[in-house]
Amino acid sequence: MSDEHEHHDHGRLPAPETQDAGSQALAEALRSSFAIVKIVMLLMVAAFFGSGFFQVGPQEKAVILRFGKPVGEGQKALLGPGLHWSFPYPIDEVVKIPITEIQKVTSSVGWYFTTPEQELSGAEPPAGPSLNPAIDGYAITADRNIIHTRAMLSYYIDDPIRYIFNFTSASNTVRNALDNALLYTAAHFKVDDAIYSDVAGFRDAVQQRVSDLTDEEQIGIRIDQCQVQSIPPRQLTDVFAQVTIAHQNRDRALLEANSYASTKLLNAGAQAVAVTNEAEFARMRYVVLLEADAKRFSDLLPQYETNTELFVQQQVSTMMSQVLTNVAEKKFLPTHTGGKPIELRLMLNNEPPQPKPAATGP
Repeated sequence: MSDEHEHHDHGRLPAPETQDAGSQALAEALRSSFAIVKIVMLLMVAAFFGSGFFQVGPQEKAVILRFGKPVGEGQKALLGPGLHWSFPYPIDEVVKIPITEIQKVTSSVGWYFTTPEQELSGAEPPAGPSLNPAIDGYAITADRNIIHTRAMLSYYIDDPIRYIFNFTSASNTVRNALDNALLYTAAHFKVDDAIYSDVAGFRDAVQQRVSDLTDEEQIGIRIDQCQVQSIPPRQLTDVFAQVTIAHQNRDRALLEANSYASTKLLNAGAQAVAVTNEAEFARMRYVVLLEADAKRFSDLLPQYETNTELFVQQQVSTMMSQVLTNVAEKKFLPTHTGGKPIELRLMLNNEPPQPKPAATGP
């Protein structure tokens, strides 16, 4: 009986007082845990939403992508500088666009093969006997010559919406346009013009071609500048050096010829001006003299018309006095009462006087 009694004692439940104390302790522990979980969840929610704040710089624009699509349409989708908020990733994604920062792309489609290390150090790889079409780039000119050419294009993002959403990689599209422009422009320029005589024109043509292509594709960029470098094939350096020397000699000869022509033209112009001035002065002098003679004759005309014979005698007398001013001997012939001159006969061929005989001695 005692064993059964003990067995029944061990199988009994705890007393109500003991059970209530344990439940209360467990409940308290659970409540404390739930409170801590609530606080942690609130902190996590606050951190989740707080992580949605982002800053847009003064030289940037931003676009919020919600599940891959922009929030807003057109220019309304662009966020200006300042503090903004969006749902954290993966709901929203913020794309920042450097609108004032210069973007650059480089085209080496027409350049020979070089490694990045060689580009940085400036070391030239060996030229080799000929070009390797598998790795060396080149361009063909309008006169069917081969040149190496490369370019670096600088541009601004003018329309961020088109630049980001219309193309998977807008910078690759710009690079493809630059490659096209290099090859296209080289095919329309002669080798001497592209390398020597019209380098600026070749560069401007490349830039204009890139501008036309990007405008046609509506990439949303504004070109700042384009730098182009063109050289002859390295295998023909000596031949092109001789061509360069010939061009220099030609330019020097043309310069000397132009200088000589300018000097001659200046001298001829000065002589022409001198002759013209002298002729103008003579013309003015003759005109003045003729005008004076005309006035004098006009003044004498009334006297001539009043008494013609007296006027003639006065003029003859005046003229004779001027003619005979320096004559040593003067003879005046009287006239008859009728006005006719008296006949005068002069023997002009007198015998010359004979020389006296020389005196002889005693």
